[in-house]
Formats: sequence, C-alpha cells, structure tokens
Amino acid sequence: MLPFQLGLIDGPVHLVALGAHPDDIEIGCGGTLLKLAESVPELSAEFVIATGTPVRLEEARRAAELFLPECEVTVTSAELPDGRLPAYWNQAKELLEATARGSRRPDLVFAPSKHDAHQDHRLIAELAPTVWRNDLVLHYEIPKWDGDFGRPWLYVELTEEQLRDKIALLHKAYPSQVPHDWFDEEVFAGLARLRGMECRAPYAEAFTTAKATLTW
Repeated sequence: MLPFQLGLIDGPVHLVALGAHPDDIEIGCGGTLLKLAESVPELSAEFVIATGTPVRLEEARRAAELFLPECEVTVTSAELPDGRLPAYWNQAKELLEATARGSRRPDLVFAPSKHDAHQDHRLIAELAPTVWRNDLVLHYEIPKWDGDFGRPWLYVELTEEQLRDKIALLHKAYPSQVPHDWFDEEVFAGLARLRGMECRAPYAEAFTTAKATLTW
C-alpha cells in the first residue's frame, strides 16, 4: 500500500463538505474531519446541506462544531424536500454554485459517491465535480440497506480512538437518527474495519475521485 500525501499539512486549509441530508457528511467522512482538525492548523470549513427540517439542520450545526472543534465552520442549506432532490435540480445546482462563488477556493471538497443508490446523494455527487472543476473532490460512502458499495481506491487511516470518537459524536449530534436500525456502532465500526483491512490499517474511511494530480 503506497501512501499518498495530500499536502494539507501547513495550513491555512479550507474545506467544502457537501451533503444531501444532515448527517451524510459525518457518516461518510467524520473520522477524516476529526483527523484533519487534530493535525491541520488554521482549518476552516463550509458544510453545505441540500435538504433538512429546522430540527435536523440544528443537529447538523451541532455536528459541525463537534467534528471540527475550534475551527471556523459555517453550515448552509437550501432546505429542499428530502427524497425529492432530482426534482429540484436547479435549486441544488444553484446552492453549490453560490457556495463556489461566495467562498474562497477550497483545498478539498467532500461529496457523496456517484454510485450511491439514493437519488439525493447521487445528484449532489454528480454536481460537485462540475462546480469545482479545478479542485480535488473526494467522494465518500454511506452505508445503507441498498447494498451499493463500490470499490474505493483512496483511504484515510483511522486509529481506534478516532473511530470511537466519530461514533460517539454521531450519536451525540444526531439523536433523531438513533432509533434507526442502521444507525449503530456495529454498522459504522464494521465498515471502518473492512476499509482498514483493505489498506492495512486498524480502521479507515474510503473515498473515490474522478481526477487528481500527484505533485511533489
């Protein structure tokens, strides 16, 4: 397994994290966010969430604070209907375009997977690289009953402590989701262990990207 250095060490570093719903970002790349917050000085981030009720978006704002403590983080949403995002293509596109116009250029963009079976996730995934054409977009994965996992090729190693922190913060930030049968420690830890095995680490989060440039 060959390590790949992103060069996000010295700071300042700016992230844009995209989610179709509150909790998508933290489920897909929460461990990576915690790791970045620990290791990158002058880290700032924008969380952009397409859908969400007031209650769910308040959870998302709390999650952003928990996963990126002591970092400058903003959370914006178009509050579009959950489960109907393709019918609101123009509004979703404008949400992302407005983010790109109004913010500094990101060093890294997180988005759902293009192979995600959920139509809301997939739309945001498809739009992200068209908005941030000249930036690195990493597509995260979200476990669900559809069984839509692909074959990732980029991994972020996590320690057991980082994984446990991710799981604990997910439950703390999103109490509305705890009753769901998929929102539990075994699901999140099981996927992280599988991805860790694939990259010879205790745990990991996995990503895909359509295009990247290796520089040194």
